[in-house]
Amino acid sequence: MSGTGRTQEGRGRLGSTLSGLAVALGCVVFLGGFVWGAIVYKPYTVPTDSMSPTIVAGDRVLAQRVDSADIKRGDVVVFRQKSWGDMPMVKRVVAVGGDTIACCTDGRLTVDNKEIHESYLAEGQVAEFRKIPTLTVPKDRLFMLGDERSGSLDSTAHLTEAFSGTVARDAVDARVDAVVWPMNGMLDRPTGFEELGPISSPGPLRPILGTIVAGAVLVMAGGAYGPIAHRAVRKRAGAARGEPAGVR
Repeated sequence: MSGTGRTQEGRGRLGSTLSGLAVALGCVVFLGGFVWGAIVYKPYTVPTDSMSPTIVAGDRVLAQRVDSADIKRGDVVVFRQKSWGDMPMVKRVVAVGGDTIACCTDGRLTVDNKEIHESYLAEGQVAEFRKIPTLTVPKDRLFMLGDERSGSLDSTAHLTEAFSGTVARDAVDARVDAVVWPMNGMLDRPTGFEELGPISSPGPLRPILGTIVAGAVLVMAGGAYGPIAHRAVRKRAGAARGEPAGVR
């Protein structure tokens, strides 16, 4: 075998090796992204329009598993409350333990005497259709409202119960991060609560999706590189032997 032939063969083996490594690495990254997502997120299907227009009936959402101590004002959460039917429910946290809540002042919800601009409500919708008496949320409890205030069975429908209709923090299972079907994307941050304290940051959904996409690109690129490199080696080998470009 000539030196040129050995060189071409060596390049071919190198190309196959690189192709295999890219595919293997891509599979690891791709599957790792899915495992990461499965550990961090739980999927839910929302059965009602009580969170409209943010989330409507039939939407598929991803909710991040979080420590209930990390739940903040404005978060959309999934929780179970025995007195509410002991089934997964999706509502928005508008007040936390120690907050004083009332409605309405100038048509707006107030928390600790601050009027809250609720940008997530439908245009023209009033903050509340039922008067909320001034009350202080007990420690380790959360006051919940639906974004569709006229028909949502939320804390306002349980005001006469113990703890003024609030929900225990440890009843929260997860915090909703995104609507994935239809693909509406990440929920907007509830900026109306910033004056009262920090709001939650988005979960790692974007990095997870980036990892999955990067893995898929590596698999496709590696799978395509092998045949392309092999074809290029054969073409160069043919040219070295003086074969016409069309001969295979």
